[in-house]
Amino acid sequence: MAMKQRLGINIDHVATLRNARGGAYPDPVRAALMAEAAGADGITAHLREDRRHIRDADIEALMAELTTPLNFEMAATSEMHAIALRLKPHAVCIVPEKREECTTEGGLEVAADQSRLTDFIAPLAQAGCRVSLFVAADERQLEACARVGAAVVELHTGAYSDFHAEGHTQAATDELARITRCAAFADDLDLEVHAGHGLTFDNVAPIAALLQVAELNIGHFLIGEAVFMGLASAIAEMRRLMDDARG
Repeated sequence: MAMKQRLGINIDHVATLRNARGGAYPDPVRAALMAEAAGADGITAHLREDRRHIRDADIEALMAELTTPLNFEMAATSEMHAIALRLKPHAVCIVPEKREECTTEGGLEVAADQSRLTDFIAPLAQAGCRVSLFVAADERQLEACARVGAAVVELHTGAYSDFHAEGHTQAATDELARITRCAAFADDLDLEVHAGHGLTFDNVAPIAALLQVAELNIGHFLIGEAVFMGLASAIAEMRRLMDDARG
């Protein structure tokens, strides 16, 4: 049997719901603890520059209360660098970030920014954080990830997910082939491979089946499904689909 694939739960959009009305409810930290109890292998939270969902106090509370690893998503800015070095989360995932975007669009441009990212990553790694880079399935970017000192790459599955949702079967098949090829390529570079963005009950199986992919990070869909079936049930169903895909 293949090694069990880890499932990380992104709780950003519990904070989105909270912030829509202000106040303290629903509490993303409570959601994170519920996700842990339901079998999540880790929790992801993205502290954006504009604090549109997760706030600084949420990250502090997650660091204090979680028993599973925290994957701290952030942009490669001096402000976030200082926060990560102070808190020293288990993992730091560096993502591209634009104020005008609704969600993370595309992967990080690593190849064209190698010198800066090398200097940015080194202190985080020295502090004990596992540094991950969120990138498109592109061999050139993956080679650059290895050169700048990343331990992990997270392959952006957004295009695959969009093609699947829109019924563009051939395009989804082509994108899956690219992700499959790049997962193997990254593994050959001794990079741990994760994947995520836009994954759902309907499209997760082919990604979960990739043996090089050690972890899936899923958020928005599961938080949405939690409205209808409860968070624990949504996580359990995703876990079942992932395990079934592995055989």
